[in-house]
Amino acid sequence: MAWRRGKLTAILLIFEVVFIVLFGILVVYDDQANATATQNSLTPAQGGADADNNVVRAYYPMFQDVHVMMFIGFGFLMTFLKKYGFGSVGFNFLVAAFVLQWATLMSGFLHLHHGKIVVDITTLLTSDFAAAAVLISMGAVLGKVSHIQLIIMAFVEIIFVSINEWVGLTFFKAVDVGGSMFVHAFGAYFGLAVARVLYREDMVGHSKEGSNYHSDIFAMIGTVFLWLFWPSFNAALAPGDDQHRAVINTYFSLAACAVVTFAISSAVEKDGKVNMVHVQNATLAGGVAIGTSADMMVHPWGALLIGSIAAVLSVVGYSYITPFMADKLKIHDTCGVNNLHGMPGVLAGIIGAIVAAVASPAQYGNSVYQIFPARAPIENSTELATIQAAFPAIEAGNGRSAGLQAGFQMAALIVSVLVALVTGALTGLLLRLPIWDQPEKDSMYEDEDYWEIPEEEAVDMNGSLEGVGHKKPDSRARTESDTNNEQDTKV
Repeated sequence: MAWRRGKLTAILLIFEVVFIVLFGILVVYDDQANATATQNSLTPAQGGADADNNVVRAYYPMFQDVHVMMFIGFGFLMTFLKKYGFGSVGFNFLVAAFVLQWATLMSGFLHLHHGKIVVDITTLLTSDFAAAAVLISMGAVLGKVSHIQLIIMAFVEIIFVSINEWVGLTFFKAVDVGGSMFVHAFGAYFGLAVARVLYREDMVGHSKEGSNYHSDIFAMIGTVFLWLFWPSFNAALAPGDDQHRAVINTYFSLAACAVVTFAISSAVEKDGKVNMVHVQNATLAGGVAIGTSADMMVHPWGALLIGSIAAVLSVVGYSYITPFMADKLKIHDTCGVNNLHGMPGVLAGIIGAIVAAVASPAQYGNSVYQIFPARAPIENSTELATIQAAFPAIEAGNGRSAGLQAGFQMAALIVSVLVALVTGALTGLLLRLPIWDQPEKDSMYEDEDYWEIPEEEAVDMNGSLEGVGHKKPDSRARTESDTNNEQDTKV
């Protein structure tokens, strides 16, 4: 008999003990959070720190918005599966809490200060962003993997997503304030690569994969939370006027995306109705598509245009590209992450490169060197001294032209997608090992094998009430044959 009871307990506790030990050895507070720092033991009049200027005051409101997105937004967005509600929101909770700790360590390893990992409120924000990448990947394999596989996937993915972002920011010096390239595109294509390697024919068209009326309403809770707080996600780490601009741009991109999603959904559905799958997901694509350029001068009309394009791309993806991927490419994407995060993330990277190519001091003033640090003049140059005399915050850069910066933006996008695909495929091979307990056909897309279910609900899960609220697999991951049969029925 295969070992199952206690396996999750052992794996989670081993990881947690390791985290506690590593935190104890390596992790320290930043001075603004450290009671032993001299500045925190003196009044401002004595040269001490002013509590009103503590960095937590500036970042905490948006951090909490992002935190809500991770646990309520992503968690409830995935509750559309009618028999996997506990798993969707519960495993989302588990994976996110696990990743917050591991991402703090992994990112810290890449940014050590005198051999220590220094944490402050921005560390919590970047750990949340890393969690977003893993939760996006989770959407591609939702209901088809065990809780243990999710933990192993999360552990491995954080290594690669952290290194990829570090390379993109350190060597390419790419700009991606909303994480559309380093978080959304990476997470989506990592997850899709895992899904491809784990693919089995019995995953497609599964009777338990669909939604029902009530599960779709719960999923809309996640949609609304994500939609409301997405401006904070894109703007949280931007400074000053850049942050203000990122909020405005994301706000308008999301608004246009929502309107156009309803329009295109009605157009692609044969009877002119609106598809709830599109409303739950495609309405959010504008937040992803504007992410890379959120702090740039795209102007409000440009934000509306970007959101509109993202809506069309996402709805078309759910209606036509997802079935094609399942039938022809053998990539079963449970939540349709390619349409919400993958393609819009690539679109965001392309838009970011285009906007970077035309960015100039005439349009941005000296803040062009704050948004694109690599474009700042080189160290000890006369030009740098002139700029710093007016804007001391500007640091020496690489003296890049606008066109060269755009080229590095595209390079960062391409590398991110390729690294995600390769490392995702390798992770998928690891997850195929029998020790991780991948569920068989009868255990997919339902909670019963992993959760204590209330007795009356357990009856329904065993099939005696299968007809209640039953619905065929929806368009998140349905095949071309499902789509064709539906259209034939409507004719």
